[in-house]
Amino acid sequence: MRFDYDVIVIGAGHAGCEAASAAARLGSNTLLVTIDMNKIAQMSCNPAVGGIAKGQIVREIDALGGQMGIVTDRTAIQFRMLNRSKGPAMWSPRAQSDRMKFSAEWRRILENTPNLSMWQDDVTGLVVEDGVVKGVTTALGVTFSAKSVVLTAGTFLNGLMHIGRVQLKGGRVSEPASHGLTEQLREMGFVTDRMKTGTPVRIDGRTVKWELTTPQDGEDDFHGFSYLPDVKRTLKQRQCFTVYTNIQTHEILRRGLPDSPLYNGQIQSIGPRYCPSIETKIVTFADKDEHQLFLEPEGEDTQEFYLNGFSSSLPLPIQVEALQSVPALADVQIYRPGYAIEYDFFDPTQLYHTLETKLIKGLFFAGQVNGTTGYEEAAGQGLVAGINAHQSAVGQPHFVLGRDEAYIGVLIDDLVTKGVDEPYRMFTSRAEYRILLRQDDADMRLTEKAYELGLATEERYELMRSKREQRDALINFTREFSIKASIINPALEQLGTSPLKQGVKLYDLILRPQLSIKMLAPHINALSQHLESIEELRRDEIIEAAEILIKYQGYIDRERLIADKIRRLEDVKLKGRLNYSEINALSTEARQKLERINPETVAQASRIPGISPSDINILLLLLGR
Repeated sequence: MRFDYDVIVIGAGHAGCEAASAAARLGSNTLLVTIDMNKIAQMSCNPAVGGIAKGQIVREIDALGGQMGIVTDRTAIQFRMLNRSKGPAMWSPRAQSDRMKFSAEWRRILENTPNLSMWQDDVTGLVVEDGVVKGVTTALGVTFSAKSVVLTAGTFLNGLMHIGRVQLKGGRVSEPASHGLTEQLREMGFVTDRMKTGTPVRIDGRTVKWELTTPQDGEDDFHGFSYLPDVKRTLKQRQCFTVYTNIQTHEILRRGLPDSPLYNGQIQSIGPRYCPSIETKIVTFADKDEHQLFLEPEGEDTQEFYLNGFSSSLPLPIQVEALQSVPALADVQIYRPGYAIEYDFFDPTQLYHTLETKLIKGLFFAGQVNGTTGYEEAAGQGLVAGINAHQSAVGQPHFVLGRDEAYIGVLIDDLVTKGVDEPYRMFTSRAEYRILLRQDDADMRLTEKAYELGLATEERYELMRSKREQRDALINFTREFSIKASIINPALEQLGTSPLKQGVKLYDLILRPQLSIKMLAPHINALSQHLESIEELRRDEIIEAAEILIKYQGYIDRERLIADKIRRLEDVKLKGRLNYSEINALSTEARQKLERINPETVAQASRIPGISPSDINILLLLLGR
């Protein structure tokens, strides 16, 4: 039995699994400690991965050599590319997963990862000496030593669940809460607070009147989360379904508000704005007569359905009565009610961009303990924390992603620079360089970085290089191939677009919004032959990547120019160079916030809420710029 490690990860949720996997594969002897080894990577809320901007994060995790995309593809029971009616900057993959198979696949991966051990126990304390973490102590009285520790405790730190006026201690239903760590860290000077999230009721599908629902099919094309061509969806694909609440539903819910923990003072913590409970919806949107609900299957063969949109902490009788007012759910039987959960989190401005804490060297935070919500946000943080925990343990340079490099970079910069006043959820609107951070090219942005770290394999790196070469060869072909008007005009008229007056390059035709490479291929023999020369397994993916670059190159170039200008401010180092309290030219708010955040660069300082452009000009002047 081994008791000394390079890296210890506390918690085996989505952040913890990515952190432990990354640290171990980079070469650190790693220990993953979890309260229940049967609940690894548990999908505590909805059995789905991805969505708007979240899907981009998962593709970035995969491009960096993480596991979430692979696990999702292997366990998906429905896949959809959201926002296809908009430009490619907005396309976001989403998949329903088999909850049990998702967890089992993650455990299979972890148990077969070299350098990675697991231990079932509750970490109750940290071993800290002279401001440096040295290990952890557990409820079983065991001490493990380590050079780096990653805390990914999710909702388990002093977790408290609410169903009406009923309160249950725990991190999830039937799982104990974790005590001791928050108290210790608070004594060490960490700022902590409480957050609240919730989960909906689970329904027995055998009691649903399916004829009164609207089916929602998935898609079956080449899209997925992993860039590895041999990772495919193999499970039986299932439908989702939609229903609507009504006026009667809302009247029943209002009747239960006096017993709602959210409205009777029982819950004082910060709740999620972007995933509100059904009781919050009827209060906030009192003018609406209906709200859409999604019935999502929990697995390939299960009868258990997740009722997305009906998150609630109302008393059980009210939940049941409200559900039965929906015609399709008139005879519904439920597996378990919705509930709210409160838990401890730490102000993320206490972290560096590496996710290492400023107060304790070698201690990293990732996931919901940083005030975020969502499996994807947690996993992205976990991956970065795991990489940096390894880098710290072996004395290698840290790893940080910029806002123009990845949504993960946006996420972490937002957390450590701005902090949180509600559970943080990623949206495309949070990124100023959306066209640079598309889901289709995460491998082009990030795989080389991961390969240099040693996290991405040689196989993954060569796949990326080959894809880039084939993509660029297709683009060059379209630039060089000339089209005669007399030959292509009949096809253009057939395709519903205006004929040419003179010959053009094929590239110029593809620029037309009405046309695509695949539409033109049957009418241009040379193009068809070139497409046939592209690797068959990834042909559709490569064609799409080329077409996006052709159609949106102008937008991409313009955004790249803006990003490069901002990046110059990222190169102006600020930390440790000025005493903000003595700069009277700055506003009082600016001095206070600069002292608290202590930004690394002028660019980071410019993103702190309350720091004005004039404050930045003063800083640049004092730095001799």
